[in-house]
Amino acid sequence: MPIFEDLRVFSGNSHPKLTKDICDYLGISVGECDVFKFSNDNTFVSFKENIRERDVFLVQSFSSPVNDHIMELLVMIDAAKRASAGRITAVIPHYSYGRSDKKDQPRVPITARLVANLLTVSGADRVLTVDLHAGQIQGFFNIPVDELSAVNMLAAHFKDEGKNIEVASATDAGDVKRTRDTGRYLNVPISIVEKHRIGNNDRVEAMSLIGEVEGKTALVVDDEIGTGGTVVATANVLREHGAEEIYCAVTHPVLAGEASKLLDDSIVSEIVVTDTMPVPPEKMGPKIKVISMAPMLGEAIHRIHSGLSVGAMFDA
Repeated sequence: MPIFEDLRVFSGNSHPKLTKDICDYLGISVGECDVFKFSNDNTFVSFKENIRERDVFLVQSFSSPVNDHIMELLVMIDAAKRASAGRITAVIPHYSYGRSDKKDQPRVPITARLVANLLTVSGADRVLTVDLHAGQIQGFFNIPVDELSAVNMLAAHFKDEGKNIEVASATDAGDVKRTRDTGRYLNVPISIVEKHRIGNNDRVEAMSLIGEVEGKTALVVDDEIGTGGTVVATANVLREHGAEEIYCAVTHPVLAGEASKLLDDSIVSEIVVTDTMPVPPEKMGPKIKVISMAPMLGEAIHRIHSGLSVGAMFDA
């Protein structure tokens, strides 16, 4: 990869390793920037190099602590804007609050839209992200949004490993498109588990199955693993309907609470995730395998910077 004279990539505190891997792909160094909190809990940002009229990419995944990392990115964007950056792209591998994309209860917020407004008002010129929870979140922004997909990369892992996947299974009706894309890549049919979420306490009750899985090796497809309840409930339904072996492909490893233990104790043989957010050692169970998004994000940054098509990355 060429070294770009006017490209700068900076990292917040959420996932510096991913930023380093992206810069390694691009053949550049991570930009110098201080991002920390004062003793009064206020966030401070200072760019340590000239970014006037530069093409600036700020990498910050909305991982735990989510609100702190969102605030860090907002302050970084404001600092870059006031330092006269030529263009500011917020690179958000995992966009939290994506599940709050509609009013599905009385008197609740649409927080995904609120976060989009905050990013825009702070001065971001465009957003680069991966596998939003719902595609309509792109419409919450009044600036360009490039949404990358890890679907083919995850599916390719199972093909390359020689796993004979015979059916791709959606955890609910909302994940049908992602599952259909996976099934198309692997040339297998899909099934859908009807899911019922109980209140606001992250409990999931899987109800019934649409599709045929008896005697087959199934791949559960989802955009993120939170508590692990959805994946485990889906796997149990598939096993009840005769699936012989069950794997799982998920983009974002949130792994909240006791998710890792729940997955380790489940009937799922392997859970493959990406590094859109860091997985701490204590949550790296024996069934979890992480593959890197750095080459895809690095290529997208190269294409955005060079005025090339990002969509062409996914052309068959």
